[in-house]
Amino acid sequence: MGDAYIVGALRTPIGKRGGKLSGLHPTDLLGLVLRNLLDRAGVDPLAVDDVIGGCVSQCGEQGVNVARNAWIAAGLPFDVPATSVDRQCGSAQQAIHFAAQGVMAGVYDLVIACGVESMSRVPLGSTMEGPGFPMSEAWMAACDNQFFTQYLAAQEIARRWNISRAEMDELAVESHRRAAQATDEGRFTREILPVKVTTEDGTVEEMTVDEGIRRDTSVEKLATIPAVQPDCPDITAGNSSQISDGAAAVLIASEAAAQSLGLTPRARLAGFAVAACEPIVMLKGPIPATRKLLDRTGIKIGEIDLFECNEAMGSIVPMWAKEFDVDLEKVNPNGSGISLGHPVGASGARIMVTLLHELERTGGRFGFQTMCEGGGQGNATLIERVG
Repeated sequence: MGDAYIVGALRTPIGKRGGKLSGLHPTDLLGLVLRNLLDRAGVDPLAVDDVIGGCVSQCGEQGVNVARNAWIAAGLPFDVPATSVDRQCGSAQQAIHFAAQGVMAGVYDLVIACGVESMSRVPLGSTMEGPGFPMSEAWMAACDNQFFTQYLAAQEIARRWNISRAEMDELAVESHRRAAQATDEGRFTREILPVKVTTEDGTVEEMTVDEGIRRDTSVEKLATIPAVQPDCPDITAGNSSQISDGAAAVLIASEAAAQSLGLTPRARLAGFAVAACEPIVMLKGPIPATRKLLDRTGIKIGEIDLFECNEAMGSIVPMWAKEFDVDLEKVNPNGSGISLGHPVGASGARIMVTLLHELERTGGRFGFQTMCEGGGQGNATLIERVG
């Protein structure tokens, strides 16, 4: 099998719910990224073998194969196919796996992996509204007739791993601090595609920074925020990921295609894993996924320079870090879902875009990415910087 390389990576700024990106149709939002990714790489769109896009709420404006619709909306050639995948919050990370594995198998030369979610326009849970309910009686029986929300799952994780609300609130404050510092230092400039948006007064402006960073937050302020529900006393809106809008994409090539198209390999896709756990306490997925990737690749935690573990809920990163004894200074150095936002179908690609650029900025060699996923799954990806 051959190697697969990231040769391009781009994302939109992340918008908050009802914010600056909420006026953009999700197909247009993703289409902007797709077209500009190719323009920056100087690649003929017809050289692309496939487009694989992640999206969670695949209904309404995000239904009927949103990746294909985005490609067409961008004015790109009809001759290039596209498909959409759903592995919940890990959808775009799974798209990266599928794309890279296709290159490694020799069935793709050049492929785009991407993701989009406009949670302002297609709220999370829209696919649960019917007709019917996704979980059958047999599903409920298999799960002892328990159905946990993600809040309940996060609370149960906090209980099992002895993670206090104070610890989660402190993590949230640090996430915002890191995101603000990264923004001020221009760390995101290369990875963000400026997006023209129309403001409430009708003026057009260029959005260039992530919208959800709270610079004035503090542990004291977060302590005053009520719990999301009575049976989840430690889980609040302040220590959970934000409802967000955004899109991201990576361009992946074989070595031969990169050479023939004049593209510079920036990172090698060095390892993949996907794993699952019980769908009740569903957010434990990063643990078996990480363990599987470490076993499969033989790499040690101490050999990895940077880690990204998505802050879906405040208990996820502490759970995962305690399980593998990871130095939190190396985890989410530029913030994560709590501060930057979590446009669920796009986050897997957004995190990869940020991880790649941070490796390049710091000169690190290995970067690792993992995230929890609804339904009790998790993805893990290892990349090796080569540029």
